[in-house]
Amino acid sequence: MQEPYYTVEQISELLQMHPKTVQRYIREGRLRAVKVGKGWRVSGHDLSVFTESAPPAPECAPVSIVSCVADVYAAEREDAIRIANTLTAALNGKPAEYGASKLYTQYIPEERKLRITLYGGARFTATMLDALALLTGETEQTE
Repeated sequence: MQEPYYTVEQISELLQMHPKTVQRYIREGRLRAVKVGKGWRVSGHDLSVFTESAPPAPECAPVSIVSCVADVYAAEREDAIRIANTLTAALNGKPAEYGASKLYTQYIPEERKLRITLYGGARFTATMLDALALLTGETEQTE
């Protein structure tokens, strides 16, 4: 008898998670899969191994994960480097209670734009966006 294979979409329905989450697990090597054409296939055995090894959901308060992209326009390369370095330093010195987080920066010279991508808890993301506002000279507008 031949073992069943599942697509990313089938797995996302079975496990009630977003297909991109399943794809991330495959990319990270947490879920074994083989590439068939443009899609991925996961054997029934590998899916069982994955679901059995997945840690149970923690019994605690809900945790929010926020991702955002911020573009800083009219940034010269030196300004972009200064902003990226300052945000990286803030990331490296963040309190442990902010949890796991990521920061990616990319300077696009043709558009004179610094693209900043943040991923982490709501408090971390809010703090980093506040820091970005200070670095770019933005102030709150009151009416």
